[in-house]
Amino acid sequence: MCQISMQIPEAVLYDTHMDASDALSFAKKMVALGYYTKNNVSIGYCAQIADMPEEDFIRFLGENGVSIFQYKNKDELIKELSNA
Repeated sequence: MCQISMQIPEAVLYDTHMDASDALSFAKKMVALGYYTKNNVSIGYCAQIADMPEEDFIRFLGENGVSIFQYKNKDELIKELSNA
């Protein structure tokens, strides 16, 4: 694993009512969300980045309007469902 650090102004923590632990958790989740949506990194790896079980990460994606199903059109979805 690679470790990355960042600095967050104390005023931001104060304004958001977060402590350092909350900010770290938030940052991990947002980085994982970005990797998933922008870089097509797998759910498994993104869950590790977010420090969450995969099921919780999938739920987190849904809470943020991100679907784990990526079909280009209705026909592609129907074809996939017929193969299930």
